Amino acid sequence: MTTTADPAVPVIGSLSPSRAGDFMTCPLLYRFRVIDQIPERPSPAAVRGTLVHAVLERLFDLPAAERTVPAALDLLDPQWERLLSEDAGLAELFDGDAQGTAEQAEWLAQARQMLERYFALEDPRRLEPAERELFVETVLESGLKLRGYIDRVDVAPTGEVRVVDYKTGAAPRVDFEARALFQMKFYALVLWRLHGTVPRLLQLMYLGNGEILRYAPDEADLRATERKVEALWQAIRRAMDTGEWRPRTSRLCDWCDHKQRCPSFGGTPPPLPSVPAARTSPADEEPPSRDRRADV
Repeated sequence: MTTTADPAVPVIGSLSPSRAGDFMTCPLLYRFRVIDQIPERPSPAAVRGTLVHAVLERLFDLPAAERTVPAALDLLDPQWERLLSEDAGLAELFDGDAQGTAEQAEWLAQARQMLERYFALEDPRRLEPAERELFVETVLESGLKLRGYIDRVDVAPTGEVRVVDYKTGAAPRVDFEARALFQMKFYALVLWRLHGTVPRLLQLMYLGNGEILRYAPDEADLRATERKVEALWQAIRRAMDTGEWRPRTSRLCDWCDHKQRCPSFGGTPPPLPSVPAARTSPADEEPPSRDRRADV
């Protein structure tokens, strides 16, 4: 499966579902993450999402008959040890005292519950994914590069494509479903532009409460998504040109690492970077490693 863009097309900028979601949530959050690149503390929920995704990815390395609940749970501790070895800072999620030990035990227990819920939603012994943790990118006619990681791509014997994403949070209310589906339509748009075929089904699996959100897109959906992405990029460009990154408050502010520097809460943002390229050319804003901030 071809997953990367034509290098001959000039690129004016780059956007991923995570960063598009950041800008829609709060333009100032986008600035802090992409322009200022201010480090953020990993949250237990986000790291647990990374851990659960890692287990589900490696579950499909096993022969089909061995993809069972006990096998998945057996993968949990080794994958956690692997993540700790790759990022020593994760050890700071939990204090070394008795309370921290108890919190980590509860955190791992919640991860186990999510894996058990996964098996209530589908039987991995009956699946052979075509791709897992697939990096895809394409360049639109405007020169905007779209890129991201897809959790899983299933291809039926008749050729129909299903795009699957695991979420370790709970399914959204009906009035928030459109926003949840934006990420999936973004991926479907990239695959459509790469291969000329609209994916048959988009599937979000919410392991926080055991629900599935399914959507069958068509070309009209994906053209509308393309227009929305282009409009988002134009809004980002205007913010870069003017230096105006307006905060947008919501209930998510209580979990934001940047609350203390946000003007909406009496804070002061740092000066914008003095190097023009840092302000005007975030053409590679998607990090090479998988970003899970939007997955919980």
